Amino acid sequence: MASFAKDITQVKLPRPTRVKNETPAPLQITAEQLLREARERQESQILPPYQNITDPTELSDYRLRLRKEFEDRIRLPGPSTQVWLNYARWEESQKDYARARSVWERALQADYRNHAVWVKYAEFEMRNMFVNSARNVWDRAVTVLPRVDQLWYKYIHMEEMLGNISGAREVFERWMKWSPDQQGWLSFINFELRYQETARARDIYERFVLCHPKPSSYIQYAKFEVKGGEVARARDVYERAVKNLGDDEELFVAFAEFEERCKEVERARVIYKFGLDRVGRGEELYKKFVAFEKQHGDKERIDDVIVGRRRVEYEEQVRKSPLNYDAWFDYVRLEEEEASSVGDKERVREVYERAVGNVPPANEKRYWRRYIYLWINYALFEEIEAEDVDRARQVYRECLKLVPHASFSFAKIWLLAAQFEIRQLNLTAARKILGNGIGKATNKDKIFKKYIEIELELGEIDRCRRLYEKYLEWSPDNCYVWCKYAEFEISLEETERARGIFELAVSQTTLDLPEVLWKGYIDFEMSQGEVERTRALYERLLERTKHYKVWVSFAKFEAGEQDEDEEEDGIERKQECIRRTRAVFDRAYVYYKEVIPEMKEERSTLLEEWLNMEMSFGMLGDVSIVESKLPKKLKKRKAITGEDGSVEYVEYTDYLFPEELKASNLKILEAAIRWKKQKVDAFCNV
Repeated sequence: MASFAKDITQVKLPRPTRVKNETPAPLQITAEQLLREARERQESQILPPYQNITDPTELSDYRLRLRKEFEDRIRLPGPSTQVWLNYARWEESQKDYARARSVWERALQADYRNHAVWVKYAEFEMRNMFVNSARNVWDRAVTVLPRVDQLWYKYIHMEEMLGNISGAREVFERWMKWSPDQQGWLSFINFELRYQETARARDIYERFVLCHPKPSSYIQYAKFEVKGGEVARARDVYERAVKNLGDDEELFVAFAEFEERCKEVERARVIYKFGLDRVGRGEELYKKFVAFEKQHGDKERIDDVIVGRRRVEYEEQVRKSPLNYDAWFDYVRLEEEEASSVGDKERVREVYERAVGNVPPANEKRYWRRYIYLWINYALFEEIEAEDVDRARQVYRECLKLVPHASFSFAKIWLLAAQFEIRQLNLTAARKILGNGIGKATNKDKIFKKYIEIELELGEIDRCRRLYEKYLEWSPDNCYVWCKYAEFEISLEETERARGIFELAVSQTTLDLPEVLWKGYIDFEMSQGEVERTRALYERLLERTKHYKVWVSFAKFEAGEQDEDEEEDGIERKQECIRRTRAVFDRAYVYYKEVIPEMKEERSTLLEEWLNMEMSFGMLGDVSIVESKLPKKLKKRKAITGEDGSVEYVEYTDYLFPEELKASNLKILEAAIRWKKQKVDAFCNV
């Protein structure tokens, strides 16, 4: 039963017919042929029979029947406007104008907001020469629907066709009280001009620009005056437009072109410049100005136009983003280039003042990095370009007051301010600035270095020493400062002072670069020829670190004491140096072998250095001492497990030293003996 129901509900589609021949037919049928054939086969329309009315009774019956049909259609809910129009036209065709007028009035009662009904009603009156009735209909229409321009146009057109010019003017005046759009005002103006009423047209234009204070209105008014030859009036219209509207590109272009046509080139240039200053970024105005200067100006004026355009662009950029310091840099660079040729430095100062007035919102150094260079450039401009020393000094002071030194500081500002005072031969002020910088700045390194350099150039030794002491009080772990302080004393041939400084330095608990300090100390003692002191320093250094580089350096020091003299004393001294060198290497080898045997790579590197040293000794060297200790290099692989559980094999170099090789051989021999013993025991038990 279920299968039967399923068969009933299923829709069986016919099996698609397979097209056996897919080649196009020799005779193709177009869409046009199909439409033409459909038109030819269409059945003829059934028209009602034509009635020939012969007597008044039949005519009255016909009229009664049609009126009843129209009335029935009107009584239907929501009758369309077309029913009323057809009804009124039929009454008009029967020459029954009173009934037709009654139908129109009923239609207006049904839908008086439909302006098409008013238009058809008035055209009916006009068509049948009922002028006063038509005028009455138009008057009612514009009273009910004053915002429909078509009614006013039709009304005015009828009065003008009848020759009633004063009546048409009165209709226009009534319309203008409703403040229509621009086209309505222009129609009124054209109406007056058709009858040579120029004064009236001018008065209408005055009312027009008051009603529509737009650039296009003023431009049309000015063109009207130009057409009438009233250039002064046209200029007055443009000036009023600029005063009332001001910031419109189209208005300035039209005003400048008007002056250009009047051969007033300078006036046009002033208008263009004024427009660019007021409008800002106006593409069309700028293009017109460039074309104007190319036609009437010289190269300098064209350059002024380009500079003005770039100035407007930069103003727009800094207006949108006052904290865009790159835009301020470009703007200032433009003004400086312009000032170098024109000499207007006040404009540059104004831009700089506006730029530095945009202080970064947060006290974070990354926001101030670009901003601070505005102050630097400002001060350099005042000093170099403007040659105003007092203003440059004031700029530096204001900048140093503005920077939040408690959070961060800029050593560059302190140094530039001090160098400025030095250039003005005001050494006291420079020292005061650098001293304040050391006291307030968070990063004092650059200030200390420059301050010491300045005092050293001036030959103030005591001041340099005090500065180094202050520097070390602030940063006692800075090995660079210790080395520089010692080098300073060495340059003054104060050997004991330099040695004392090095001793103080190496006694510090924490140092940032101790290897640099120790190297400087050792090099100093070596330069002084203090061999025992140098050897003692190496021993002290080895107490702190056993790095293989220290051992190698110590051995090279011992090897460097041999002379090149071939005499007996020279040979003995060379042998003593070689003995000391081998002793150092041997100590290092024993240390790496017994204390840290896992550092195989460092021990191998140490032996390679020892071997190279023995080879450099020539005939006095003995490479066999080192060769017996050299390891074998083995390439091995080790498994590395990743975070995801995957295993990767990485190659590495392993070192097998001679003592390890002997131990491995002994282990193999012991294993063989144990295996032999197990075999013998097993045989005996059997």
